[in-house]
Amino acid sequence: LTLLQTFVTLAANDLYGKGSLVLGCSLRKHKTTRQLVVLITPQVSQTVRTVLGRIFDEVLLVDVLKSQDSSKLILKKTPELSLMLAKLYCWDLTRYSKCVFMDADTMALMNIDELFEWEELSAVADDICSDCFNTGVFVFKPSTDTHKALLKFAMEKGSFDNGNQGLLNSFFSNWAKVDISKHLPFTYNLNCNSVHFSTLKPQAAAAKVIHFLGKTKPWNYSYDPNTKLVKDHDLSVTHPEYVYMWWDNFTSSVLPMLTEHGVEEATSSTKEEKITEALTRLSIIPPTVTASSEERRQRWEQGQVDFMGADSFQNIQKKLDAYLN
Repeated sequence: LTLLQTFVTLAANDLYGKGSLVLGCSLRKHKTTRQLVVLITPQVSQTVRTVLGRIFDEVLLVDVLKSQDSSKLILKKTPELSLMLAKLYCWDLTRYSKCVFMDADTMALMNIDELFEWEELSAVADDICSDCFNTGVFVFKPSTDTHKALLKFAMEKGSFDNGNQGLLNSFFSNWAKVDISKHLPFTYNLNCNSVHFSTLKPQAAAAKVIHFLGKTKPWNYSYDPNTKLVKDHDLSVTHPEYVYMWWDNFTSSVLPMLTEHGVEEATSSTKEEKITEALTRLSIIPPTVTASSEERRQRWEQGQVDFMGADSFQNIQKKLDAYLN
C-alpha cells in the first residue's frame, strides 16, 4: 500500500481561511499531483468551511480545548500557544507518508511537488536569523511519536518566541549546523516584505513560493474591482506586485465560490459592483486604519517605507517644518 503525500495548511479564522483558499487554488492551478489538507479551528465559519471543501481534499477540525492529549494542559498554562498547538497536529496526519506545510499567507507561483523529495525537517533559513528556519514552509513526516514528543517539549520548555517557530527550531535543533542538506533554497519561501528581497535578485527571479510575512496581509488591503488596484495609500510592501497577484487569484478563483455559498444574490447590476458588494458582505474590505507612530517606526526599521504615501518626501518635509517652527 502506497501512502499518500499532501500539502497542509492551517486556517485559524475566516480571513486565514480565505488565504488558505488562495494558496489551495495556486497549488491546483500549477497542477500539483499531491493531496491538499487544511486544518481549521472552531473560529472558521461554516460558509468558509464549505468552500474550503471544494478546493481541499480534507478539511480537518482541530479543537485544542477538546483534545485528548496534553494540549489542554499546555493551553491552561500558556494560552497564547493555542495556534502553535493547532499547527502541531500536522504530525498526527499519519495516513500520509510525507507532508509539506505551508502557511495560509503563502502563495505558490509554480509547481513545487519536488519538495516531497526532501526529508524532515527541511525548511528555508529565516530572514532575520539565519541560524533559525522559517516555519512558513517546511517538509515533515507525520508521526504520532513525534507529535507526543513535541507536546512534551512544549510542556517542559515552552517556546522562546511563544509561537511555533521558537518551539520547532528548539526541537529540531540540528537544522542550523548538522542538517545542512535540509536547508531549502530561498526560492521556496521568499518574504516579499523583506529588505533583503531586492538583493536576492537571482532567487527572486526564480521565486516559487511567496510569503506575505508581517502584520499586514493581502486580505487586509482594500481592493477596487473597477481599476483592479489596491486602494490603500500605505501599500508599503517591498514588492506590491505580489499583493495584486494575490487579489487577482482571489477575485477570479475564490470569490465566485464564496458568493455562491455564503452571500445572498447581489442586487448590483455590473460585475464590478457585484464584486465590491460581495467583498463588503464577506468582510474582506476592512475599514481604513491609520498606522500608529509605533507601527510606522517598526515598518521603517524593517525597511518597509511607504515612499508613495505617509512616508513621502513631502510629508516628511511638512513634519520637519512643523518641528522647526
